[in-house]
Amino acid sequence: MSEVFRLFVRFTLKPGHEEAFDQLVRQMLASVRDHEPGTLIYTCHTVEDRPAQRVFYELYLDRTAFEAHEEQLHVRQFLAQREHHVHGVEVDVVALFDGKGVPVSG
Repeated sequence: MSEVFRLFVRFTLKPGHEEAFDQLVRQMLASVRDHEPGTLIYTCHTVEDRPAQRVFYELYLDRTAFEAHEEQLHVRQFLAQREHHVHGVEVDVVALFDGKGVPVSG
């Protein structure tokens, strides 16, 4: 059985680009919901007291599902368009250590 694939992505937005970036995310998320069964969780969060920050949590069935996500037209368009709004990006691939509400393995 393949192991699920998880990552956190932190975006630092250019000043004044928050609403435009959020709209871009909403458009992409509609397609993620409709066309990516291997994308189990794909969420975007604002950060309290840091209006220029957005944090994504992404959970995929496995690395193959993540790779399929990256190849989607709506994702490629998002990646190209986000550059107008983003000052910096940090990506962390993470592995579950322990938690509540999720299986420990996988």
